[in-house]
Amino acid sequence: MSENTFIAPLGHLGVIAVEGDDAASFLHNQLTNDVLGLNDTTARLAGYCSPKGRLLATMQVWQSANRILLLLPREILPAIQKRLQMFVMRSKVKLADVSDSTALVGLVNPDASLLMPHFPDLPAEAYAMRQGSAGTLIRQPDAVGMTRYLWITSAEQAQTLLVSVPAASASLWRWSEIQAGIPQITLATQEQFVPQMINFEIVGGVNFRKGCYPGQEIVARSQYLGKFKRRMMLASVNAADATAGTEVYADSDPGQPCGMLVNAEHAPDGLVACLVEMKLDAIGQPVHLGAADGPLLHFSSLPYALPAPA
Repeated sequence: MSENTFIAPLGHLGVIAVEGDDAASFLHNQLTNDVLGLNDTTARLAGYCSPKGRLLATMQVWQSANRILLLLPREILPAIQKRLQMFVMRSKVKLADVSDSTALVGLVNPDASLLMPHFPDLPAEAYAMRQGSAGTLIRQPDAVGMTRYLWITSAEQAQTLLVSVPAASASLWRWSEIQAGIPQITLATQEQFVPQMINFEIVGGVNFRKGCYPGQEIVARSQYLGKFKRRMMLASVNAADATAGTEVYADSDPGQPCGMLVNAEHAPDGLVACLVEMKLDAIGQPVHLGAADGPLLHFSSLPYALPAPA
């Protein structure tokens, strides 16, 4: 096992199951992405916004049998489930937290012999999905040459897998997510960002043609006016206490923060890898963590291109 080849149980994540005749249409009207177009071969990212267009959650969404599943951090799952439940009204929809009966495993550069017996036709593109008796396998965006999969299965199947291969920490999986440039809203960052501020439309989390959802007018207006003043960047920092929600400061205006850590995770090289939402005019100048004289952030390239500023 190394930082480039590992398997990790993902106990920090949970799953909401949504079922009923109106499940797809209900979620379609709540989330930032197209849910009505889901099928049994493709998952997708989606966000859940406040009426002000600020993200309350980011999640992966997929369909399995007669249910739609939402994958998101356990720490925010109960509140998100409760909020969604408020809007069910007379719709034929049932929501249930199925986290305890679902095993989630992240695999990075796995040996094909682990997967091929269960999924002979491995998904080749990001969010392509295969389902079978062993559960659901979703290809994740690559990260610095690392091929990544999410396996949703039974506790028994996961235990068999983790006995055959030593398990890594979920922290290593979260580091790979950062390297892939995929943001995850956590308790510390709820209602801080419009989707575009953390590149969420670039990584496929927003459909601008799907119609209304909470905050849709603000998200759409930001997109069509094209006046983005903030974006998410990839960085590292030598600061063991770096955490999501920590503000960052640019030398050009040390009196006020220019951005905030979206996600932060200890990296194999001993530094902390970060996704940093920040003002565009702070890019290219010294930026510090926590205070104007705090540790210096070292920026590197995202695995995808940002659009040119309008």
